[in-house]
This record gives sequence, C-alpha cells and structure tokens, in this order.
Amino acid sequence: MDFRWWRRSFSGALLSWMFYFLRISCSDKAPDFTFVHEATSAPLEIFYDYIIVGGGTAGCPLAATLSHGGAKVLVLERGGSPYTNPNITDIVNFASVLLDKSPTSPAQPFTSEDGVYNARARILGGGSAVNAGFYSRASRPYIKEAGWNQKWVEQAYEWVEQVVAFQPPMLEWETALRDGLLEVGVLPNNGYTFNHSYGTKVGGTIFDREGHRHTAADLLDYANPSSITVYLHAIVNKVLFRRIPGRARPQAYGVIYKDANGVTHEAYLNSDSKNEIILTAGAIGSPQLLMLSGIGPGYHLQKHGIQVVVDQPLVGQGMADNPMNVLLIPSPLPVEVSLVQVVGITRFDTFIEGASGLSLVYPLAQRLAKSFRLILNEGNYEPFKVVPEAKPIAVDTVNAVVNGTLRAGVILEKITGPLSRGHLELRNLDPDDTPFVTFNYFKEPEDLRRCIQGMRTIISVINSKAFSKFRYKKMPIEALINLMLTLPINNRRRHANAMFSLEQFCIDTVMTIWHYHGGCQVGRVVDKEYKVLGVDSLRVVDGSTFHQTPGTNPQATVMMLGRYVGERIVHERYVSRRSEEKN
Repeated sequence: MDFRWWRRSFSGALLSWMFYFLRISCSDKAPDFTFVHEATSAPLEIFYDYIIVGGGTAGCPLAATLSHGGAKVLVLERGGSPYTNPNITDIVNFASVLLDKSPTSPAQPFTSEDGVYNARARILGGGSAVNAGFYSRASRPYIKEAGWNQKWVEQAYEWVEQVVAFQPPMLEWETALRDGLLEVGVLPNNGYTFNHSYGTKVGGTIFDREGHRHTAADLLDYANPSSITVYLHAIVNKVLFRRIPGRARPQAYGVIYKDANGVTHEAYLNSDSKNEIILTAGAIGSPQLLMLSGIGPGYHLQKHGIQVVVDQPLVGQGMADNPMNVLLIPSPLPVEVSLVQVVGITRFDTFIEGASGLSLVYPLAQRLAKSFRLILNEGNYEPFKVVPEAKPIAVDTVNAVVNGTLRAGVILEKITGPLSRGHLELRNLDPDDTPFVTFNYFKEPEDLRRCIQGMRTIISVINSKAFSKFRYKKMPIEALINLMLTLPINNRRRHANAMFSLEQFCIDTVMTIWHYHGGCQVGRVVDKEYKVLGVDSLRVVDGSTFHQTPGTNPQATVMMLGRYVGERIVHERYVSRRSEEKN
C-alpha cells in the first residue's frame, strides 16, 4: 500500500483515539457546526465535487469521510436539526417523537398499503434521531455475504462507536427481561457486546449515561469544516442527467432542490470525472428519487409524465419490513424508562427485545389514555373485551398514562430477513410526500412460522420466575393478548380467532419496528460499489441497497456503511490522482 495512503489511515485512527477522550467530557453538549445552514441562505446556483442527498444515518458519516479526501462536499437534508428538539435528544421523550403527527414532525408518519402505521425520518441524522437507540453490529456471515472487507468493516464500526455507542445502565426491568430469556433457554449469556451471536446479550445504545441521544449527525464532528456544507430543509426534486458524446450512458451532473420558502435552487458537480452525486435518502427516499429523476419502471414513470432516462424495472422492488409483534405488560411495580438494551437472538431466526416506562408529553398521554378508556367502557370491542379480573389493572395503567409515564413494559419479537417482499410506487411528483409502499407482511409462510415461535418465547419469558415481579398474577396471558387486540396499533382487521391462534394474532397485530429496506438492492439496481446501473456519476448508499436487515438493529451497519463506502471512494480518488500524476 502507498505510504501516503497508510499515513492518512493512521491519522484517521489517531483522530478516533483523540475523539474518545473528548467525548468523555463533552458527550452531553450539542455540536456547534459552523458548516450547517438553512437552505434559504444558499445561493441559487452552487458547485461541489460531491453532492449527497440525505443527511441521514448513512449520509452523515459518508459526508464526514469524503470531506477529508481533498474534495468539496455538499449535503442536502430535507429536515431540520436534531439538537433543538428535546423530544429527540432526551430518552424520556422517545414515544412523543413517533406520535408527532404535525407537518414538520421529524418522524413523518405514513401508513403502508398493508394497513400498518409507519414513519419516515425527516431530520439531520435520519433514523438514528428517532429510533429506540439499540446499537449492534451485523454478523460475520452477513458481512461476508455482502462482499465487504472484514478489516475495513471493523475499522468503520470502531470509527462510529467512538462517537455514538455507549453501554446502557442495566436497571431492574431490563435485568428481569435478560434473566427471563436465559431462564427459558435463549442461551448462552453473551454479556455486554456489540457483536451478533446466538443467545442473550446486552447491546450498545446511542443514549449516553445522562439519557441524551447521539445521532449519526454527531459523526459530522469528524468532518473537515472547510470542505463541507450542509443545508437543512432542502428538498431535492430530481437528479439531472445529460448525454456526453462518446459515452454510452447518461451522466448525473446536478440536482434541483427547494428551500423552506419554496425557492428553487440548483447544485452542480464540478467538472471532474471522479465527482459524483450520492443518494443517501433511505429505503423510501432513494428509490423514490430515482423514479422522480427518470430511473425506474418505464411504464410507471410515463404514467406520471416523467421522462425515462433508464427503464429499470427493479427500482422500488424488493421492499421489505421486518414485522414486529408485541405484548404490553402492565406492571404492579414502577418501571424505569428504558428502550431496547437486551436482545435474545434465537436459533429459529427471531429476535426478542423489550422496553419499559415510556414517558409521554401531556397531550399525547391524554390521547392514549382516551383509547384505554374506550376499551374499558365501550361494549363495541366484542369479542375483544377486557376480562373482568383485568379491569382494575387496566384502570391503574390508564391512571399512570395520564400522569405521563406508562407503568408497563413491552416485550416484542422481530423476525430476521424477512422473506416476504413488496414494492414501492410513486404517489405523485412531490418528493416530500411518501409514495405507495407495500411490504406484504407474512406473505411467505416461513415468516409467519418464525413469528409464532417468537410469540411463544415471549409468553415463556412473561411466565418465567425471573420476570414474575413485573407481572400481575391475576392478569393471564390471554388477557394480555386480548389487550393487544383492542388497541389501535394498526389499520388491519381483527379476527375472532386471534384470541387463541398465535398465527392469526401475528397477522392481525403486526407492527413495524422501522427496519424497512430494499428498493435499490445491490446486484439489481446498484453494483457492489453502490454505483447505479445504467448511468455514470451516481451512487446509492443506504438501507435501500440491503437484501435483508443486518441483525437486531440496522443503524450501526448503516452508519458503518457510510464510513466504509466513503473510505473506498477517497481511496479510489487518491489512486486515480496518483496514476494521473505518474502519466
């Protein structure tokens, strides 16, 4: 390897080492980025070497890395800053973000065509700014199947972890969940680790010891401030393409975007064959933007009046969302506010996780309490009425909700994969409007089998000795199942046999865990270097390229991917320049 490239890598490692010590004393302070601005302040026409569309979980580490490669980097993010919103930064307000239905919500709500409520991140930091914070790496087999270099992947994970990954404080409820998983045979006990292995473990979290969230946006601290610009509330309408004589394929050369005032801006690539536009808009945004730009199924684009650049029928295909099913367990004891800290990684391809004591801002607490009261008082919920012995417990739960904290916990299962796949189609030409998305939950019987096994494991944990103090003895499992069937957790039909059929329960109460992926998959829409097939100077680097979700939570791997691909691009640019100098 060239000495100067080794020196640059060593400098990066030294920077990571220094950053570790800096974060010990500064982890509770919001970064003060001098290069982040509102798009309303942007010139109407600008030129950069790299244009990154989406300042999310992959986009931020990618941009920070590219800013050290001797190039000028522009990031266009359609949302705002996570540092001014306490609902994002503080763990106790986690649920309030996801329940925010306002037009500027950082978690833009949508409902899939399957009738499952979902959310799409709209904030600098992307999904890492609105998720439950669990941090866990992909398995070695996953990394090998993806064709990634194991050593580079390891270094990229470590680079991320120096800034955003912490060991969670294991309090009573999460400890009971861990011990319950071990008691029912989800073995071995793997302790605290980022690694993905069968058994029960305590994973990392992006919430620090004070309960403050550290998102992918924090990775911009690594950036060279003189080489990067980030514009917020910048909605990209389309990527521009041109035909160059002598080239067989169209070349991406710029983007059109609008600021918060609706003013149109243009951003172009500087004249250099190595310069690129990189989409990091997520599993919804990236395939949507490809279609809006003329890359997608030709018949579908023409239907919307879009000029076809490349007729690519696989854009928007392979959409998948890992189904989640949950049991809510009211607790006779106070519970801590905890998000996912413990996971049971089973050998039947299901992950068991939990959370407890979610705090809600007052209006949202009132809304949830109203739903509980309807369930308790109205008779039109037959055959899913709360059984008489469970009513006093449910009343206690309602009172706790009104006071702002849910005195209860949830244990959930998420299946790996999944095998069931769907598709994405444009709703209209508005890039800020979520397209039609169908995930086809449980279309494949194997996914349903895994869910049933996962629910049986959850029931065993609830019945375990280790978990007994957080469970009302007078509230049987049947009552917990019945409770879930009465809650408005999705927009799907409830069947009477769901009370005694776990198969039907899985189908009727399926929810999202926000780990959807696909739409621009490697080998179908992009190549192994994440370059879009059929065009030049355009890549996609985010979860839309995945064929299945990496492990228990994808955020660690998506952040790693941004760093990993960024390093490869910087290396390619360096090698290319060295070759030009020699010639």
